Amino acid sequence: MNQPTPPSDYLILCRGQWDKDASRDEIQGAIDRFYAWYDRLVSEGRIGPGHRLAREGKVVSRQAATDGPFAEAKEVVGGYWFIRANSLEEAARIAAENPCLAYGLVCEVRPLDLTRASAFALTNETPT
Repeated sequence: MNQPTPPSDYLILCRGQWDKDASRDEIQGAIDRFYAWYDRLVSEGRIGPGHRLAREGKVVSRQAATDGPFAEAKEVVGGYWFIRANSLEEAARIAAENPCLAYGLVCEVRPLDLTRASAFALTNETPT
C-alpha cells in the first residue's frame, strides 16, 4: 500500500515595490488583507512563520563586507515565509492568493533542496 508523501516546505520570497499609482489607503488595505490571509493559513498549518526584512544589512563576499543596497530596487526582497504543500504547483497556487500581488509585489516560490552541497552536482551555484 502506498502512503501519501508528506507535505514539503517551499520558501516564498516576497519582492518588488508597491505600485506608484496606488494610494497609501489601497496599499494598507492590501496589507491588512494579507495579514488576515497569512494568519488564517498559519492557523491551518499551511504556512510557516516568516518575516519582513529590515532595510539595513550587509553584503558579505571574499572581498569585503559592505552595506546594502543588495540588488536593484525592483528586485529587493521584502520578506519571506514558508508554505507547506504537496507540490510546487500547489505552493504556487497558495502564494497566488496573496492580496499584495495586486499592488505590484511578486512572490518567488522555491522548493528547498535538503541535500548537502557538492561541487560535482548541478545546483544554483554551479557556473553555466
